Amino acid sequence: MEEESLLEEDAEPPGGRTCIEQQEPGRETAAEDRGVPVFPAVHQARFPVESSSREKAFRKHFFPHTNQKEWKDWQWQMRNRVCDLRSLERVIVLSDDEREAFQNASASLPLAITPYLLSLIDPSDPLQPLRRTVVPTIQEQTRKWGEENDPLNEDDHSPVPAIVHRYPDRVLFLVSEFCSSYCRYCTRSRRVGRAEKGGGTVDRWKQGIAYIAAHPEIRDVLLSGGDPLTLSDDKLEWLLGSLRGIPHLEMIRIGTKVPAVMPMRITSDLVKMLRRFHPLWMSIHMTHPDELTESTARACERLADAGIPLGSQTVLLAGINDDVETMKRLFQGLLTMRVKPYYLYQCDPIPGSSHFRTPVARGIEIIRGLRGFTSGYAAPSYVIDAPAGGGKIPLLPDYVVGREDGYLLLRNYEGRLFRYPDMQDGES
Repeated sequence: MEEESLLEEDAEPPGGRTCIEQQEPGRETAAEDRGVPVFPAVHQARFPVESSSREKAFRKHFFPHTNQKEWKDWQWQMRNRVCDLRSLERVIVLSDDEREAFQNASASLPLAITPYLLSLIDPSDPLQPLRRTVVPTIQEQTRKWGEENDPLNEDDHSPVPAIVHRYPDRVLFLVSEFCSSYCRYCTRSRRVGRAEKGGGTVDRWKQGIAYIAAHPEIRDVLLSGGDPLTLSDDKLEWLLGSLRGIPHLEMIRIGTKVPAVMPMRITSDLVKMLRRFHPLWMSIHMTHPDELTESTARACERLADAGIPLGSQTVLLAGINDDVETMKRLFQGLLTMRVKPYYLYQCDPIPGSSHFRTPVARGIEIIRGLRGFTSGYAAPSYVIDAPAGGGKIPLLPDYVVGREDGYLLLRNYEGRLFRYPDMQDGES
């Protein structure tokens, strides 16, 4: 019954629920008699972007023979992705830069955009942040200094297919080369989307599982790709079950963008299956506040209610999210969805990424504009995933000014100086 209620066009969204339950009739007086304060039910505006009306209008215009139940079917969304120029032109008015990108499309990451994500895209503004993240432009075909096909040197840290083993106690498990929608700045643009196969190969998975089982120092595995949540429930269940059978493996993480680009994939059946494999964590790729819709919030709510801790990973992108106010809206909005902002990534120098990459100083400026000015939970770690396989290196504003007479001199978020009595080793 829960699944059916989410498919009704006029169903009340979760934002209409009360966070303090209504008292039963007659209980208010009794509570007051006992001296217990009675609070009215509180309705929260849970969703920064109200997308349901846009989705409905988009569906009726571009998919007039599709009903709401089909629209809410993630497999329908996958079958009806926009993957070519002709289909894209039906939905948006292309700029010259966008149209020109298709003249040599074989050199670029493939195009794929779910109908749900298309419903959030401005059809007439080529500078709209969401549009720039998924619609190709001619700039991505210009390769500049420092850009590499495999900037993180993952291939050289891959002892067996599908496994990247860079850190001592954890591995990256690339389970698929398929995404429901392709981000134009993707770190793995050299490989994702090429075969357009959503399942991965069981043989490759078995090699990866065997490698993890043979290395007892591995306690943590991150499933990525591609996007693991584009796998069918039964394939994902088999993979998670096989990993859970490894005694020394303590935790499993899933990296995904599905809640932002195809939130209907987070079904009650999927969540029921996932919760069997705790401790299970999920990192969600979020880019801009316009992705924070009621549909995405509903998906995150289901995952969080299943006991899955949610973190977000955001890539810093020029002209898209590279200012303090945009990031603050994104990170504060994520917290209302029970998603902890985890990493802010400097954009990796893949070929054709110069129009997306910002100076590192911009990222430090954003972190400085967040810390102290919003909740600590809303301030992620700003990192560079170092080229040549160096791993994640955190970057922070310079809050430590120096030392003076045994005191550590610190600059706070307001720029004021403070002295902390910092005892050195050997002192008592």
